[in-house]
Amino acid sequence: MTASPPPVDPFDLVIFGGTGDLALRKLLPALFHRFLDGQVPAASRIIGVAREGLDDAGYRGLVRDVLVDGGGSAERIEAFLPQLFYLPLDARKDEGWDGFAALVNERPGHVRVFYLSTSPELFVDICNRLGATGLNGPNSRVVLEKPIGRDLDSAMCIIDAVGRVFSEKQTFRIDHYLGKETVQNLLALRFGNALFEPLWNAGHIDHVQITVAETLGLGRRAGYYDRAGALRDMVQNHMLQLLCMVAMEPPASLSPDAVRDEKLKVLHALKPLDMRNVAQLTVRGQYKAGAIDGERVPGYLEELENGQSNTETFVALKAEIANWRWAGVPFYLRTGKRLATRLSEIVVAFKSVPHSIFDASAGPLAHNRLVLRLQPDEGVKLWLTIKHPGPGGLRLRHVPLDMSFVEAFGVQQPDAYERLLLDVVRGNPTLFMRRDEVEAAWRWVDPILAAWAAAGEPPRPYAAGSWGPSAAVALIERDGRTWNEDSE
Repeated sequence: MTASPPPVDPFDLVIFGGTGDLALRKLLPALFHRFLDGQVPAASRIIGVAREGLDDAGYRGLVRDVLVDGGGSAERIEAFLPQLFYLPLDARKDEGWDGFAALVNERPGHVRVFYLSTSPELFVDICNRLGATGLNGPNSRVVLEKPIGRDLDSAMCIIDAVGRVFSEKQTFRIDHYLGKETVQNLLALRFGNALFEPLWNAGHIDHVQITVAETLGLGRRAGYYDRAGALRDMVQNHMLQLLCMVAMEPPASLSPDAVRDEKLKVLHALKPLDMRNVAQLTVRGQYKAGAIDGERVPGYLEELENGQSNTETFVALKAEIANWRWAGVPFYLRTGKRLATRLSEIVVAFKSVPHSIFDASAGPLAHNRLVLRLQPDEGVKLWLTIKHPGPGGLRLRHVPLDMSFVEAFGVQQPDAYERLLLDVVRGNPTLFMRRDEVEAAWRWVDPILAAWAAAGEPPRPYAAGSWGPSAAVALIERDGRTWNEDSE
């Protein structure tokens, strides 16, 4: 049986960048699915804002095509479309803002969510104009997409400027990985079961791996991605947040600040990576031409207009947390584009038994591993050693206890954005980053960027369709470990 989500009050959700890739691929389908489940009240409005010269009918047609391509029922799509509106607007020009304010003010009692699905360079302009038109009242919230800034200084400039218009309570810095079912189930597994938490420490855990692998290349994000790179795009936000969820101490409760306080402690405890050790503990890569699913794909430089770039499309690194729980336990992180398969997972590898009672003929003893899959199919695997059934002596097998959320609960799990968008409407910030978390993450990442820049070395090439540069394999194997390859 699936629990019904709590209802929400009528709201206006304004998507700046309403014709962009994120809005059409993720945000609007997520809102459509919440509408189908009765979570978007009939009086609510979804307002797309962008520079394209569309009207309501043109925007609804654009969204209709996206939802049809996604397999939506024509009848249900037509029921959803009347809640969509559109206003052409340039965030950096004065024209049109009075009309925009008048449109939003037609429903003064609604919760107002302003989702900035734009380049971070526009965050301050948009927020300043929202403040100037009086749209930053107590029932308003603003959602900031990552990455916030390019480094600590630029991030703090954006955070401070937005903070002059919207209070911290009104500001939601979104990381959609925190909305994934598996990430939240990590809390349930650790703190809702007596089995794991007593073992969740350096005395029992050998190491942790976090992998976020994509098969896609640049797509429509070439301009943004070449300015950012994998470290800013994935590690500074998504991957450090996953690391925090694995490593944090038990919070006193699930109240928003109790959880975020514990994540912040992890970020503060990360050992520095800087000029002294970056060469040994990090690997940068950039994909060249190769094959994905049997088809040739171009290299990174071929996808760029100018054909020149030292931007990394792959990062692997070894991190350590300097506290009593995790002292001496390495956390291996890797992420990249054009890798062998689309996969996001957390692997908690436990230490071997201290003494084997089995003869060599029984086979090797393998580590117990807890594997949490975030995509493509969310679920949990616990790898155990058991006896192979049948006569002929005792033979050991390493097999998983496998729970797919879809199979276990009989329903397709909602997309992360479905949960997070309605959390914003409800004013629940638990799964969003506080400003001090963003600051702490940049303080750890900035020295890595500085060390790479000082070294002046180009990223290591790797073939599309592979698992990245060979140096990433060496990074973990020189410690006597290997990347997880058998969780699919």
